[in-house]
Amino acid sequence: MEPLKEISQFLDLKTRLDLKAVALQHVLSTTGSLEGREILLGIPEILRQLVLLAQDSVVAVAKDAALSLVNISADEPGASALLVISETSKPSVNEKPSDNLIDVSLRYIMDKESTLADPFCMIMSNMSRSHGLVDRIIHLIEKSNYTWDALVAAFTAQKYNNKGANLHYLGPVFSNLSQSPSVRKYLMDKERCAIQRLLPFTEYAESIVRRGGIVGTLKNCCFDEEYHEWLLSDKIDILSHLLLPLAGPEEFDEEEQDKLPVDLQFLPENKERERDSDIRLMLLEALAQLCVTRRGREILRDKNAYVILREFHKWEKDKNVLLACENVVDILIRTEEEIGLDNLKEVEVPKKYHDHFQKMDQDFINDT
Repeated sequence: MEPLKEISQFLDLKTRLDLKAVALQHVLSTTGSLEGREILLGIPEILRQLVLLAQDSVVAVAKDAALSLVNISADEPGASALLVISETSKPSVNEKPSDNLIDVSLRYIMDKESTLADPFCMIMSNMSRSHGLVDRIIHLIEKSNYTWDALVAAFTAQKYNNKGANLHYLGPVFSNLSQSPSVRKYLMDKERCAIQRLLPFTEYAESIVRRGGIVGTLKNCCFDEEYHEWLLSDKIDILSHLLLPLAGPEEFDEEEQDKLPVDLQFLPENKERERDSDIRLMLLEALAQLCVTRRGREILRDKNAYVILREFHKWEKDKNVLLACENVVDILIRTEEEIGLDNLKEVEVPKKYHDHFQKMDQDFINDT
């Protein structure tokens, strides 16, 4: 720790460039190990200096500082420490750089000429990963000069950044922040149409990060039952976007085909299913949430979701995903009389049965 404390004196915007660069390289190297990051957490002033140096006019210095912050924010204690610094930041005076990392990240992300937009997207993704930090981050975002509309517009633009940044990591940011009801309320505001702009990215082949982030966002939105009928309506058609990544090139008979949503009919022979098992699992978890209400189940049956899941089940090899698929199918093939409840969340399962069912699921997954 003592060598790092000595180095700290050179981590200043006004320090001579060569000394500052060498000191920063040492800190960046230190952030590469868990032990090193833990040592840095004991020197909060260095964390603050990194936020300031990420705004250095020399791009190489700013980049090394930003990459250090990416590494530090990857652990929850680091993200929490950086958030505390952001929350206690004083408003900038005389155009001095800010030590509010959330505000700095947003500034870089929204700057179309920024070469560091992607590292700062990664910092935001890391910072927002812990559920316990989400509401505090949302508070800082809403105090900033940037709106949710602007963030969605930047993410969904065909080419937003002029320096080649792709902003893919905004996908996980939306997924993490949509753990909050307030963000889900914004995304499903019927006048803003934000969620409709995100839907196409469930099939975004160029980036698993962007694709997975948006699927996670949609899954979170499906937890709000009051929006289910709207989400499943023709205006939004979330069902097609959740089922399409699970669909393959199978042909169906005319009756089965006609009941499917238009976007799921007559898929090409080279149609591939989602390659990532974690994303496939999230898609099925979203469908399971839509099955919570009677109206949701009726719509999934009317739109023949079952036949897509039937063929998917034949193809799937991952035990966790298979179990999730079977859970959805089990609900869809039962009649409402058999289910006996409008809302499945009203079912109270005694703990002994709950534990028993969990063990059965685990045994299924572990059975090779």
